[in-house]
Amino acid sequence: MSEGQVAALLLWLVLLAFSLNASLLRTLHANPLYQHLCLGSAIVLVPLWTLRAGLHEGLEIHFLGLTSLTLLLGWRLALLAPCLTLLLLAYFGVIPLADIGWQALIGVALPVATSWLLFLGSWAWLPRHLFVYLFVAAFLGGALSISAKVIASALLMGVSGTYSWHTISADYLSIWPLLLFPEALLNGMTMTLLAVYRPHWVNTFFDREYLGR
Repeated sequence: MSEGQVAALLLWLVLLAFSLNASLLRTLHANPLYQHLCLGSAIVLVPLWTLRAGLHEGLEIHFLGLTSLTLLLGWRLALLAPCLTLLLLAYFGVIPLADIGWQALIGVALPVATSWLLFLGSWAWLPRHLFVYLFVAAFLGGALSISAKVIASALLMGVSGTYSWHTISADYLSIWPLLLFPEALLNGMTMTLLAVYRPHWVNTFFDREYLGR
């Protein structure tokens, strides 16, 4: 592992340790529903992240689904659940084991933070309506989260000199717009189904606030 990979892994472990406080771990241990949702989410992400499109290693694009995960579990558990996903992908050779730190920071932490900040912003400044929750927090959140991931990956590859800026622009950023709407639709539809059929599963959905009951 290079120094950058070691630093990224250590930073990810520090961030993960900061997010997992004792109260959350006790809640997770005592509540089988959260355990099942975390494990199920991690497994669902495996095929979603395995299906990749791209011309160069490290410049692949795939669906994230992390906006739905963030709204479903909250930001803390949304950082924890994908750890299993990344380990499984590394085990099966989909991603290099040495890159788990960067994958976690750019592919997990950044999209989760983007989704959570957008949700907090919509909660604070927009009407608390079901349409606002689904369209802004879920649909728009999906588009912004994958945009943040793609831009950060492009900057990392460009600054590190792994690929030229021309290659990044022509073979990576050019296919980014093609995934914006599908990613937004995936998260919007997922949260619509959960809000309608399993609202008690969703950590960020409150009937009294969004439905007036």
